[in-house]
Amino acid sequence: MVGLDEIARELLAAPPSDFVAARDARARAERDRDLARAIRALRRPTLAAWVVDALAREQPDAVARMLGLAESLRDAQDELDGAELRALTTQRRALVARLAADAVDRAEAAGVRVSAAAREDVERTLTAAMLDAEAGRAVASGRLVRALESVGLEGVDLAGALAGGDPPPAPVRASADELAGRRARKAAERAAREADAEASEAVRALRGIEAAEATARERAEHLDERIAQLQRDVARLGRERDAARAEERAAADERAAAERRVADAERRAAQSHDALD
Repeated sequence: MVGLDEIARELLAAPPSDFVAARDARARAERDRDLARAIRALRRPTLAAWVVDALAREQPDAVARMLGLAESLRDAQDELDGAELRALTTQRRALVARLAADAVDRAEAAGVRVSAAAREDVERTLTAAMLDAEAGRAVASGRLVRALESVGLEGVDLAGALAGGDPPPAPVRASADELAGRRARKAAERAAREADAEASEAVRALRGIEAAEATARERAEHLDERIAQLQRDVARLGRERDAARAEERAAADERAAAERRVADAERRAAQSHDALD
């Protein structure tokens, strides 16, 4: 047997302008008098509530992802993880804006004009769903009849917000000891990630130093080879210089002997000329 919640969800799929007629027709067709009275008591949804219900009905996966991010956001708040909290808050705002815009576009594509005020109510409702777990379940039910709003640290007021029964019950929240354990585990995981990052950075630095050392070693070996070659060249040039000096001395000795022979020959020639005279 179809219950009131399912009937309410079906009726809320019709445009707001058609809701009353569809509701009354469904009540007349119902044989169960109590259920028929409950159907007639269903309220017409506001425009913003209808847009959000259509989002929950047509894009349940997107709403589930939104509520999953909301749970992560609440966990981050419980565990006081500032960096993660800031990142998730940025994601939350972007996701709410994107989903609200998509929901409004779908409504207008279906021929339902959405006013600026209703657009703002859609965003406020999705924001409330992300900040409050019970409001999130109400949005996911697809049975909202009015917009929701999160005010300060108080829970979202859901009185009269749903057609049919209450949203599914909230899951049991973690105890203080469980939260403390999760905080400790998160802190340990964060410390491990930081240690891994430091180790990776140290390894990269070591690899750079090793590469620089290898380059310097290769250059030193190259210079050693150059020095050895130059030393061999110096030794060879020294030997060539010594040989040249020896040749120079031998040539000097030969020149001196030749000069003496020339002097002797000139002296003898002079003596011969004197004898002729």
